[in-house]
Amino acid sequence: MGSLKKITVRTVEIGGGAPVTVQSMTNTKTSDITETAAQIKRLEERGCDIVRVAVPDMKSADAISRLKENMGVPLVADVHFDYRLALRAAEAGADKIRINPGNIGGEEKAGAVAAICAVKGIPIRIGVNGGSISAAILAKHGGVTPEAMYDSAMEHIGMLNRHDFDDICVSVKSSSVPMTIAAYRILSERTDYPLHLGVTEAGTEYMGLVKSCVGVGALLAEGIGDTIRVSLTAPPEREVEAGIAILKSLGLRKGFELISCPTCGRCGIDLIPIALEVEKRAAGLKGDLSIAVMGCAVNGPGEASRADYGIAGGVGEGVLFKKGEITGKVPMERLVEELFSLIESEEGKI
Repeated sequence: MGSLKKITVRTVEIGGGAPVTVQSMTNTKTSDITETAAQIKRLEERGCDIVRVAVPDMKSADAISRLKENMGVPLVADVHFDYRLALRAAEAGADKIRINPGNIGGEEKAGAVAAICAVKGIPIRIGVNGGSISAAILAKHGGVTPEAMYDSAMEHIGMLNRHDFDDICVSVKSSSVPMTIAAYRILSERTDYPLHLGVTEAGTEYMGLVKSCVGVGALLAEGIGDTIRVSLTAPPEREVEAGIAILKSLGLRKGFELISCPTCGRCGIDLIPIALEVEKRAAGLKGDLSIAVMGCAVNGPGEASRADYGIAGGVGEGVLFKKGEITGKVPMERLVEELFSLIESEEGKI
């Protein structure tokens, strides 16, 4: 899974066989240390592995040292246009710098960023987007294409390599899912650099999640990708939850899994609110438990036999089951309570 080459962001490894990590980006003003620190804390609590902050000015760069005082996860400085912001962020203690060398002010200035990062052991993510490709590359390929995105990434990698810097992670994001998938496939085939996956500007929570699941999920299923960010027009906490869910669905991260059937005319219980309640109550469960919420005997214990625990609707009452075996019948109104009582009795305090 993933790339052969590895970088280390403070203590978090990316690539080289390390587990796929989940990232997000704060949407507060980075210079507002109180608000930004609070949001970073919430992201950590959701399971975020790496947090990125925007650095549009020197005040934001200087805030990095204060933010890191109480952070348990690595911090990435996102810099555009002014290489001096990247230099200041590195001095302030950023654990990784995200730049697009093509808009940082030329090769000499990109080299200055590489030099300070080399001294301080800070990796750089080269972030190529469909909208940030040079005019020369666009002319060569007749517009934004997967090959154009690959050429742009290699142009920027070469720029840093010429300054003896190779501690690099790469992303080639587009708002087009097919374009994103194709570009990452090319990059994965032709390089060994760790890849940061994402579909950029994916949209609101619903559509953005759909596009990210298709794009990021397809690549991860092929063994491509080392770290991900699900970009949503939504609170960043939702990005983390979505990223973790994608990894869990592919067996790349452990944790609670809900199994629930689609509703139909056979459904013997009011399934939707029950499934939502179980999902909410089980969110804090530790370990790899799977819980099934099934609507009838047809999709009951048999269809959900791989679940650790579950409930299914029946005629006037529901059933509890464990590993496909019915353990008891209970009134409908007690289904959820009895389910969690069973889990607690078997698994200990939850």
